[in-house]
Amino acid sequence: MKISRQATALWAKKRSEDGQQEWLPLIAHLVDAQNVMNYLFYHWLSPGQRELLQRTLTEEETQHLVKFIGFAHDIGKGTAAFEDKKSYNGDASLDDYLSSKLAHSGFIDFENLQLASARESPHALAGEAILEEFGVPASIGAIIGGHHGKPASKKPVRQIKVYTANYFQSDNSPEVQAPWRQVQKELLDYGLASSGYQSVKEIPDVTQPQAVILEGLLIMADWLASSEYLDQERQISLFPLIPLDQSWEDITAADRFEQAMCAWDTDGEWNPQRIDLTDPKREPYQSRWGFQPRPVQQAMTQAIGATIDPGMVIVEAPMGLGKTEIALLAAEQLAYITGRDGVFMGLPTQATTNAMFDRVDGWLDFLAKSQDENFQIRLMHGKSQFNQKYQALPNAVNVYDEDKSGEVVVNSWFSGKKSILTKFTVGTIDNLLLMGLKQKHLFLRHLGFSGKVVVIDEVHAYDAYMNQYLDKAIEWLGAYHVPIIILSATLPKDRRQQLLLAYLKGKYGMTYRRQLDAPKDWENTEAYPLLSLLDGTQVKQVTSFPGQSDQQPTVLHIKRLAVENDALIIHVLHQLADGGVAGIIVNTVKRAQALAELVPADIDLMVLHSAFLATSRIDQETKLQAAIGKHGKRPHKLIVIGTQVLEQSLDIDFDVLYTDVAPMDLILQRAGRLHRHQIDRPKTLQIAHVFVMGIEGLNTYESGSEKVYGKYLLMKTDHFLPDKITLPTDISPLVQEVYDLKTDEEIPDIAAAKAKFNKDLDCEVEKAGVFQIADPKLRPGKTIHDWLGRDLGNIDQNEQKAGAAVRDIQETVEVILVQHTSDGNFLLDGRPLSKVKPKEIAQQIIRIPAAVTPPYEIDQVIKKLETLTGRYFLDWQNSVWLKGALALPLDENDAVNFAGWRLTYDAKLGLKYEKEGDNGGE
Repeated sequence: MKISRQATALWAKKRSEDGQQEWLPLIAHLVDAQNVMNYLFYHWLSPGQRELLQRTLTEEETQHLVKFIGFAHDIGKGTAAFEDKKSYNGDASLDDYLSSKLAHSGFIDFENLQLASARESPHALAGEAILEEFGVPASIGAIIGGHHGKPASKKPVRQIKVYTANYFQSDNSPEVQAPWRQVQKELLDYGLASSGYQSVKEIPDVTQPQAVILEGLLIMADWLASSEYLDQERQISLFPLIPLDQSWEDITAADRFEQAMCAWDTDGEWNPQRIDLTDPKREPYQSRWGFQPRPVQQAMTQAIGATIDPGMVIVEAPMGLGKTEIALLAAEQLAYITGRDGVFMGLPTQATTNAMFDRVDGWLDFLAKSQDENFQIRLMHGKSQFNQKYQALPNAVNVYDEDKSGEVVVNSWFSGKKSILTKFTVGTIDNLLLMGLKQKHLFLRHLGFSGKVVVIDEVHAYDAYMNQYLDKAIEWLGAYHVPIIILSATLPKDRRQQLLLAYLKGKYGMTYRRQLDAPKDWENTEAYPLLSLLDGTQVKQVTSFPGQSDQQPTVLHIKRLAVENDALIIHVLHQLADGGVAGIIVNTVKRAQALAELVPADIDLMVLHSAFLATSRIDQETKLQAAIGKHGKRPHKLIVIGTQVLEQSLDIDFDVLYTDVAPMDLILQRAGRLHRHQIDRPKTLQIAHVFVMGIEGLNTYESGSEKVYGKYLLMKTDHFLPDKITLPTDISPLVQEVYDLKTDEEIPDIAAAKAKFNKDLDCEVEKAGVFQIADPKLRPGKTIHDWLGRDLGNIDQNEQKAGAAVRDIQETVEVILVQHTSDGNFLLDGRPLSKVKPKEIAQQIIRIPAAVTPPYEIDQVIKKLETLTGRYFLDWQNSVWLKGALALPLDENDAVNFAGWRLTYDAKLGLKYEKEGDNGGE
C-alpha cells in the first residue's frame, strides 16, 4: 500500500546516544505493532483466549479488529503536540532535523511551532479522540486511550475542540490544519485497509472482559514492537531504530517482523492431551509420580475428566492425601477441555511457594520431555532470586542456541510487569489477588491469567480482607471462562458456596442464581473428602470413593496445656526423652524467639519464622525438608519452633505437636504435620499427641493469639475442641461447627466477641472495596473508561506495596544487614564486604519489624536509612544489584539502636527488637 511523503515524515521514536542519532518513522512502528499483535493473537494467545474474543464475533472479524487496534494504537503520535516533543536527552540537532523534515514534507512553518497546552493531549488520549471523531466505537477507542496502562475516566468528547492546535498545529488556520487532518485520515484509512476493513462502520463493539484482554494484548504487542533488542548485550535484534539517513522506504516491514519474531518466540507451546484413565500401561499417576492413585484421587480425576464446560473445581481432602497431584492432573484435563496453555499455582507464603515450585517444576519437566519442547516457568515472589533451583534453570535463548529441547527454562523477556505472561508460574497468592486492585497496567495481569488454568492451594488460609480480593479475581476469571482448581483440607461450607457463586456471577452475570442447577441441599453437605464441580451452570458433587486406601485413620489425643514458657520446654524435653521430633507452632515471632532461647544448647533446634535474613530462611526451609520431609534423614532428637509458616503446604512430619490456640481449621492444618508419614517412631511417641497452648482460663487466651485471630473464633474453637480427633473423619464436622453461625447459641457469653468479630469483618469488607475494580460488564459496548478510576498511585512499581494492599498488612522497610566496625564492613557471617560479590550482598535482606516503622514514621525511617547508606556505602549506587538498596549497619555485637529501638540479630533466633531502655521488649 502506498503512503504519502507527509505520513512517512512523522516520527514515532528518536534517540541520540554515543554520538549516534536514530529514529523510527511512525508508519514503521504502527505496522510493527500491527504485525506483532496479529502474531500474538494467532501464536501466543491460548485457544481459550481466542474463543473469548470470538464469543461475539467470527474469527475473521476478530482478526480484523486485532490488526486494526495494533495499527491504530499510536495514531495519536500523528499530531502537532507529539511531533513537537523534544528528545529525552535534549539533542537539539536531532529535534531540529526531524522538525525540518516535517516542514519540508508539507507541514507549514512547523519549525516555529509553539503550543501553549501540549501536555493536555498525551498521544494515547489523542489517539482515542481522533478515532472516536472518525466514528470508531467508544469500546474500541477506550482501548487506544488506555494503552499506556490506564484508560481515561470518560470519552474525550471535547479534546479536539478545546485543544485544536495540539492536533492540527493551529486553532483557526484551515491552511495550516489541512496537512494534519489529511495525514490523520490517511493513517486511519491505511489501518482500516491493512486490517481488512472497508469502512470504519465495520468496526464492532466489544464487551468489557474482551476489551480488557485486547488492551493487555495491545500493551504486550506495543512493548514487544518497541523492544530494540532481546538481550542486554544488544546482540539479538528485534525492532531497532534506524539511522537518520534512512527512511520508511528503506524498511522491509515483513522481513523486519519475521526476523524479530524468530528471535523472540523461543518457547515451546504446550498442547495438552486428553488423560486416558482406561489404559493401565499409561496410568497418569504412575507415569508422572511413580505411584498408583488412591481411590479419592482416582474418582476425582475421573469426574473432572468427564466435565463438558468446567469452571471451578474444589477439592476438599485430608492433609497428605495427594491433593497437589490431583490438581496438577486436573490442570492438564481442564487445559485440554477449555483450551488453556499455561498454569498458575498460587500459595499463601514464600516458604510454601518455594516448596511447591520444586513439585511443579518436576511435573513440567515430564510434560516438556513428553512433548519434546522447552516450557518456560517463573517463580513469582519477592525472594525468587534466592531460590537456587529456580536460578539454576537455563535461559531460553541459551537453550535454543545449543539446540536442546525437552527442558524447563526461564525466558528473561518475561520479567517485571510481564512476569505473569509466562505460561507456567508458581507464586504467592498476592499475584492473583492483585487482579482485583486498581493499578496501572492491570490489563497485563488479566491477560496473563486469562490464558491459564488457575490453582489456588490452602484457600482456607486467607482472611476476610484477602477474600474480598480473591472473590473479585474469581469473578473476572469466571468472565474469562478460566478453569479454577481450589484445594483445602479444612474449608467451611459457607466459604465453599461463596467461591462457587463468585465464579458463576462472573461467568453468567447478574442472572447467575436463576441459571444455577444444583442438587438439593448442596450448600450444607459435610461429606469428606468432597469434590465440588461447576460444569456450566451445574453444581456437581462427588462423595463416594470406592476402593481400599493406603491412608490409615490417625487418632489425635488433644490436651490443653497452660504452663509458663520454661515449664513448656521441660514438658517437651520429657516427651523427647527417648528421641523424636517435636513441633512447636506459635502465633507470633516474639513468642517463637522467647521459647527458642530456653531450649538447652545440647538439643538440636530449628527455628523458622519471617524475621530471618532471606538467605538464612531459605537455608532453614531446605534443612527442615531434608530432616523431616517425606524422604528426610530424621535426627535422633529435634525441636522445631516456628510460626504459621509451618502449618501450610510443607510436607513435614512431627512425632509430637505443640500449638498455640488458633481457629479450628488452622489447628487441624497444624495437626496435619503430625504422624503424617508411615514411618517408625520412638515407642513413647507412637500415639499422636497434640498439646494446645494459650488457653489461660474461661474465655481467656494468650494475648498474641487473640490479637492475631480475635476472641470469637478462639471461643468457638475452645468450645468444640474435643479430647480426641480422628483424621480425616472429624475434619469437616469440626470445621463446620466452628464456622456455622447457628452454633453460636451453644456458647455462653459469646455475644460481645461476636459483635466485635462482625464489626471488624464489616470494616475489612468496606476497606477492601475502596480500591477494587468493579464487577465485569458482559454486554457489548460497555467500555473500560474509568475501570482503574481512583487508584493507589504508583503501587504497580513497588511489589511490596502492592502485596501489602491486597493483604491489608502494614507497609514495612526492607534493609540489607551488614556489620560495620572499626575493622571494616562485613557480612554477618564474618566475610569482608570487599570480597563478596554485589549479588550476594543484595541477598542479605530482612524486613524491619512493623512496630519499628509505624505508617506515620515510615518516611523518616527511610530517610535515616538513606543517610546511613550514603555515608558508609556510597559505591552501592554504581551496582546494578545494590542501587537503591538500604543498609542497616550493625555493631560488632550485631546490634544497633535505631529509631528508638534496640535491634539485635541472632543467627539462631533471627531479628529481635525492644524499645530502648526496655528489658523485656514489647
